[in-house]
Amino acid sequence: MITRSVYIGNPAYLKLRDEQMHILDPSTKELKGKVPVEDLGILMLDHFQITVSHQLIQKMMGNNVVVISCDAHHLPHGIMLPLYGHTTHSDRVKDQLEASEPLKKQLWKQTVECKIENQMAVLRKLGNFFEPMLEYQKNVKSGDSTNMEGIAAQHYWKYLISLDFLRERFGDSPNHFFNFGYAVLRSMVARAIVETGLLPVLGIFHKNKYNPYCLADDLMEPFRPFVDMLVMQWLEMDPGSEELTKEFKAHMLKIATADVKLENKVRPLLIAVKVAASSLYKCYTGEKRLISYPELL
Repeated sequence: MITRSVYIGNPAYLKLRDEQMHILDPSTKELKGKVPVEDLGILMLDHFQITVSHQLIQKMMGNNVVVISCDAHHLPHGIMLPLYGHTTHSDRVKDQLEASEPLKKQLWKQTVECKIENQMAVLRKLGNFFEPMLEYQKNVKSGDSTNMEGIAAQHYWKYLISLDFLRERFGDSPNHFFNFGYAVLRSMVARAIVETGLLPVLGIFHKNKYNPYCLADDLMEPFRPFVDMLVMQWLEMDPGSEELTKEFKAHMLKIATADVKLENKVRPLLIAVKVAASSLYKCYTGEKRLISYPELL
């Protein structure tokens, strides 16, 4: 089922009633809207005067809704997910823990290849210089031991934005647009991982004792170019844009329903994320050899 992404950027009181999330004006208690909880996939809270009832939180956790909380700069700061989302959680974690290093290195090789492929598709779609990336993709080794991901990224960002652009987390504009989109994407991937019954902290490549979402950071890599494409569309519509406006956030939340090509079918990206997470588990058990990653249309 395709779920909905809901953004709330005004003072609100959110409560559960008749299996629906009711959105009320906190001062007048006037009903501003309602959404069935079973239809929710992502709920983004972007105002300090939003109150959520505990009953609603429990219902959302039971339906694997990812709740994103934004900070004072209106950037995603934290996510809320259920502790587990699959009936055979312990068995699946056991298979995840027993995955061999050679298998994880091969899966990371495939992940980098797919990421570069989709980056090339973005550059081609925009009419930008992409040809050297064909060679970078061909030279990806097991575990990406020669860092083709990093080399390809240097070319990609130069020809996506400008020759002097530096892609940095706290860099100059338009870095903050990409940061916002990646935070939303990361939340979606983490949700799919939990729903599949895997631990998001155990990555196939990323390893960081301070990072609870290493596996999400792995699986999201081939999906990043879909965020990049939405950001570039926004910058084309509003060339002088500098602020993370409500209109921009609404535009970026379209990522969940963006069409992608996966296994020769066109699917919404949110579904593709779930398929990717499920296929990773099958790689752990030996049912599959490759993760099912999407292609940019």
